[in-house]
Amino acid sequence: MSANSVAPGAQQKRFAAYLDRLAQAAGHLDRVVPLQSYCTGLLLPGERKSVEPMAARLCPNNVRQTHQSLHHVVAHAPWSDEDILETVRQYALPAMQKQGPIEAWIVDDTGLVKKGTHSVGVTRQYCGQVGKQENCRVAVSLSISTAKVSLPIAWRLYLPGVWVQDKKRRKTTGVPQEIRFQTKPEIALQQIRTALEREIPAAPVLTDAAYGNDTEFRDGITEFGLLYVVGIQSSVSVWKPGEAPLPKREWKGIGRPTKLVRRDDKHVPVAVRELAMSLPASAWKMVVWREGTRSPLRSRFAALRIRPAHRDYWSSKPRPEEWLLIEWPKPEAEPIKYWLSTLPANTKLRDLVRLAKQRWIIERDYQELKQELGLGHYEGRGWRGFHHHATLCIAAYGFLVAERSRFSPSARAGQVDLPVSEMPPQFRPRGSPRARGAA
Repeated sequence: MSANSVAPGAQQKRFAAYLDRLAQAAGHLDRVVPLQSYCTGLLLPGERKSVEPMAARLCPNNVRQTHQSLHHVVAHAPWSDEDILETVRQYALPAMQKQGPIEAWIVDDTGLVKKGTHSVGVTRQYCGQVGKQENCRVAVSLSISTAKVSLPIAWRLYLPGVWVQDKKRRKTTGVPQEIRFQTKPEIALQQIRTALEREIPAAPVLTDAAYGNDTEFRDGITEFGLLYVVGIQSSVSVWKPGEAPLPKREWKGIGRPTKLVRRDDKHVPVAVRELAMSLPASAWKMVVWREGTRSPLRSRFAALRIRPAHRDYWSSKPRPEEWLLIEWPKPEAEPIKYWLSTLPANTKLRDLVRLAKQRWIIERDYQELKQELGLGHYEGRGWRGFHHHATLCIAAYGFLVAERSRFSPSARAGQVDLPVSEMPPQFRPRGSPRARGAA
């Protein structure tokens, strides 16, 4: 580490240079100061990172004007989220790669609880944040990850069908006309395609069963020339090791020749749970995949070469072999997790497990983005504002990722070397229990 990296004010200088790069990507001089201020506000101490409290922290003597400026740049200014996120990636990726190569692209989504029905994308749906059906909106993300650090590089709101079809709400919230209904796996494939076009270092795609169960999603990854390790549910059907669907029927010269593989009453695939329960004790190996905070993380795993069987009776040839990875901790009555993977056949069990478990790393990203950088604090209702706020939260996080990778492993929001003004003594954000009116 150089002396300059820890000299007084060095972090401020790096942050100022970073903000200049973001401002150039925003593309208009009028957006420079408010965009830089917004990112600064996200990194300052404070529990609430919506526009009004940030304005009070940034400029306590002129809260109203600062509020209007921040609100305009996030809710109305037509800068490109993609260009800003690309700038963030170009800044943070070299620092990340100093600690190791990109090992995975991670697809996930996160729910943001939100009351009412007028904010864009909000409806009653499954919310991972609370683990049940809830009034919320959900966004799909793509992250790049080294062994130790990860960074979101794409972010898109999932727009439920009830919103896609509601012309009035679409117009009110500014949903672009070109936005049509897409499933979450379809959004994720679009993000992956864009990442490939931007020539981001390729790596295996990781995701949970919400995406891995989707055969078209897995096929899409393969068509892009990428490998995957994806979670699946216990009901997914596969052919037992060494088995495949029956070949096409022999043509006897009558009728149209058939080209499809077959199955019959005696030759059928099995659910992965059934296959796992039938394995002998010798199939299970104890694997340690990384060091935990208190002790090494370990569990029992089995890995088999199988062929996925989902609707292969509409195919002219069997699906290629791939890995089925199964986790069955000793105290459990049955296996708890399953993955499919197209990693090479000579992949070692420990490497397969380590990569399957690498997906955990983005949970840390989401936790910090939500709890410390205010990802879920945006109070506006519009499409543009929702995406702009998330983009700037990721931009602030990208600076922290780079700082940790280069100079300061402990860098966090609220602990960055930035000047902090004293809040107005009587200031209360709108919506707080003791609020006396707008600032």
